[in-house]
Amino acid sequence: MVKRTEKRAAPFLPTSRQEMVSLGWSFLDILLVTGDAYVDHPSFGAALIGRHLESLGYRVGILPQPDWRSPEAFLAMGVPRLFVGVTSGAMDSMVNHYTSLGKPRREDHYAEGGLPKARPDRAVLVYVNRIREAMPWVPVVIGGVEASLRRVSHYDFWSNRIRKSVLLDSKATLLVYGMGERAVAEIARRLEAGEDLEGIPGTALYRGQTDFQISRYPEALWLPDHEELEAAAEKLLELAWLMEQQSQPWMQRVLLQRADSRVLILFPPARPLTGQELDRLYALPFSRKPHPRYKGEIPAFTMVRDSVTVVRGCAGGCSFCSIALHQGRVLQSRSKESVLEEIKRLAREKAFSGTISDLGGPSANMYGLGCTSRFKKGKCLRPSCLFPEICAHLSASQEAYTELLTCARGLPGVKHLFVSSGIRHDLALREPEFLELLVRHHVSGHLKVAPEHASSPVLARMRKPSWSLYRAFQDRFRAAAKRAGKELYLVPYLMAGFPGCSMKDMDVLERRLRESGLKPRQVQLFLPTPMTMATAMYWSGMDPSCGEAIYVPRTHRQRKGQLDKLLYWRTARARGTPGSPTRDDDLS
Repeated sequence: MVKRTEKRAAPFLPTSRQEMVSLGWSFLDILLVTGDAYVDHPSFGAALIGRHLESLGYRVGILPQPDWRSPEAFLAMGVPRLFVGVTSGAMDSMVNHYTSLGKPRREDHYAEGGLPKARPDRAVLVYVNRIREAMPWVPVVIGGVEASLRRVSHYDFWSNRIRKSVLLDSKATLLVYGMGERAVAEIARRLEAGEDLEGIPGTALYRGQTDFQISRYPEALWLPDHEELEAAAEKLLELAWLMEQQSQPWMQRVLLQRADSRVLILFPPARPLTGQELDRLYALPFSRKPHPRYKGEIPAFTMVRDSVTVVRGCAGGCSFCSIALHQGRVLQSRSKESVLEEIKRLAREKAFSGTISDLGGPSANMYGLGCTSRFKKGKCLRPSCLFPEICAHLSASQEAYTELLTCARGLPGVKHLFVSSGIRHDLALREPEFLELLVRHHVSGHLKVAPEHASSPVLARMRKPSWSLYRAFQDRFRAAAKRAGKELYLVPYLMAGFPGCSMKDMDVLERRLRESGLKPRQVQLFLPTPMTMATAMYWSGMDPSCGEAIYVPRTHRQRKGQLDKLLYWRTARARGTPGSPTRDDDLS
């Protein structure tokens, strides 16, 4: 390994040859290509992986949003010694570009000035193709959300067909799925040592069927073949169920999938980072700023500039959500000391306003939670720790998060500390004291929760708690706000167009909204993202719990009709006006 000679890490990882020269570098060990602007903040994946590799002694450069039309653009910093890493960025590029109704989005929050089209459609495929043209002999490793959720054959909403693994389509060397810190470190180590890349946890590769040796994987599990998935839509339900099960770190079987003349080989998931490892990762020397090359605002950075991530993973297992398939269902929390130290560093910044915008993660009040059963923890097949009821083995106490909020609120320089990433209301209901604390000190005006629907059959397919639980939470929240003498509001996330949701179900939701006095402004139209169970329901038209046919709103008219039910209060004149919450850009 080439060790750094600098006593201090660079303020930013280099993005150009000139910046490399200023660091005294004549070459890179690793080049990371990303579809996002480069913000040196731990909420941005390329920065997180780049700083992690830098801490291991590698010379890492970042090529943000390169001109994908030109192979030469990918040679701006020369040919890296070990490998090129490729990610589309924080979002799947197709989700980034198009709304649930298929219309182009007007903004890209991960680009300078919010300007769209800073990355291509299917960015991973395009980037790998250009890199292969520019440096065909260099190993290419793909990762991030787009690669992770397309690691096996999957339904693609935008082309309305089953597509092969993005690894096969791109012909990259290796695919990293999930949170990639362990995998990329091992990839770099092996390439440095001249070792084979076979068998690294959290990765996938492929072999031609003539080169594939089944004897090397005696305990492997065969997934439905790509051709089977194309021929029978219900096979996608089987695949989705297997991927939910096998994506947990205690499931240690190799997965195999045939596609044309090749075999995709998925090695078992990487172990989640321990609390200490997570602490070390977030203690790396991030500047927490956009690279100086940018003069305009990067909207995604503005949203997270003064936020602190405290937990990874999600135990919810909602059927439409991809978080558990990427970050995992195992909750990983940072120590209180690590979080407080990051806030202290943030408070010392000249630009700090005194307000921490969020202490959170996928669901903020999952901080400090985890499975208490050694037996269940190693064998559990439940897709959700919270549905149909909160698992008895889940330590669901909000005590650790309450203590963290209280300690952080009292730090010098911190005037306000809010929870803006949203909470699980079913967990919060179990501890009235937590809700009182939240309302009194940590709600800026609006608190995000996600009941999603009110119809019981739809909620069951979503794996969400009952509407009555939401109503109970709403009543307690309003009462707590009144006791605190504050004017606070809930922001309930609600969804239309879900598989199995009919207009009768939307009528139920509309009635419940009227009864609750709710006029939702932030609404979602179901978007079938790769690899989720809900997407398998959408494609197959079947309920996975019983195998029966279900109604699926597919046409623009059907989907838009359901959306209008959510916005019952809106006048015809308000539709489409500037700033209206019903513009296509607001539908995710």
